[in-house]
Amino acid sequence: MRTPNYNFERQERDKAKAAKKAEKAAAKAAKSDSEAASRDAREDVPDTTSSSAN
Repeated sequence: MRTPNYNFERQERDKAKAAKKAEKAAAKAAKSDSEAASRDAREDVPDTTSSSAN
């Protein structure tokens, strides 16, 4: 039976946790960037449904 290497196991768990956290942060940043781009695109297009042309 092998002797446990608690420090190594903790390091591996911490690395996995950090990678997961970084992946979530990247996904959140990409989502906010795409939402900002679509919001900017909608603001650039003039509103053709308004009745101010009368």
